[in-house]
Amino acid sequence: MGIIKKWTGDMEINRDLRILLIIGGLYSMSIALSNTFVNVFLWKQSGDYVDIGIYNLAVAIFQPLTFVFAGRIAKKVDRVIVLRLGVIFLAAFYLAVLLIGTQATHFLILLGGLLGIGYGFYWLAFNVLTFEITEPETRDFFNGFLGLLTSSGGIIGPIFAGFIISRMEKFTGYSIIFGVSLLLFAIAVYFSFSLERRPAHGKYLFLRTLKERKNDHNWRQILYAHFFQGLREGTFMFVVSIFVFIQTGSELALGNFSMVNSILSFIAYYFAARYIKQKIRKKSILLGGILLYAGVFLIAFDVTYAKLLIYAATIAIAYPILLVPYMSLTYDIIGRAWQAAELRIEYIVVRELYILFGRIVSITGFIITVMFFDPVKSLPIFLLIVGAGHTIIYLFVRKINMDRPA
Repeated sequence: MGIIKKWTGDMEINRDLRILLIIGGLYSMSIALSNTFVNVFLWKQSGDYVDIGIYNLAVAIFQPLTFVFAGRIAKKVDRVIVLRLGVIFLAAFYLAVLLIGTQATHFLILLGGLLGIGYGFYWLAFNVLTFEITEPETRDFFNGFLGLLTSSGGIIGPIFAGFIISRMEKFTGYSIIFGVSLLLFAIAVYFSFSLERRPAHGKYLFLRTLKERKNDHNWRQILYAHFFQGLREGTFMFVVSIFVFIQTGSELALGNFSMVNSILSFIAYYFAARYIKQKIRKKSILLGGILLYAGVFLIAFDVTYAKLLIYAATIAIAYPILLVPYMSLTYDIIGRAWQAAELRIEYIVVRELYILFGRIVSITGFIITVMFFDPVKSLPIFLLIVGAGHTIIYLFVRKINMDRPA
């Protein structure tokens, strides 16, 4: 952890924060290895956009349902236990993929449900622990350094996975990569036992926290922003990897695409973590949103692998510029909200529900688009509509005033 000390200088970094970074890094490596290739794995079996949409819609639906349930467990039992449940369900997902194999397209809802449940438990716990373990002065560092770890996993994972998969016959390479992901999740569970137990007390006031948006201007604006964040993420989380595979027919090319994205993202997160401070957060969010929308025009029409690589570079720079200040601002707003100390879990649940509702709307729109219209003509228009999501974020963020009472 010497690199953390070098980065933070005199800033005090506690033990739980370091462990949470390790768990986040292991999660990121596992996802980088496998998650992109799951959609290609399914595409190679069916070649149908609708199937890919149904699988991702199942993920998006089960995740918010799990979030609400996980919030209750976290409030009544312990956040660390919820984190372990998330990792266990994620491991179960990859185990199921290994066992089902080439029949995966017959179990799209089951697989999507397992992954959605795993995401729900994991991200509820991870976000709550992030809020509790970090302070306002360490949040930009934590979000930036976690972005670095995510990018590092993205550099190593996809190119390694793409190489292994492309060198093996049929689906053998997929089995190896999904198995490695299982191992990484097991290690993450081991590290979770080192986290200090964090039991909570009190009633689970989910509906009351949801209604608080009517009383708290800043909370309302950031929730609207998160819906539009989800609107873009829902479709773009899977459709770009399919585009790359369609253009190249190669998992190795998809690995190269992800590697280019992650190398530049690593560099961008380094500078974002060090130089984006509170006073320029809104300007940074605006710039990142504009860059992200500009990238959509590269892949909406006349898609080529070269354009996809330029797109990878564009979003690699744009996401850190937007997400580092955006996430820090979000946690600061929650920290100042009504009864934040007692209701921090409920605030995290409500925030995630807005993101996930945006994703559900996005993926449902994708399925309708490819089911009832010619994908070649309709997808570009659809991507331009939902692709504006991160740019629209600024319209709400600019109205936030941290000087006004919550």
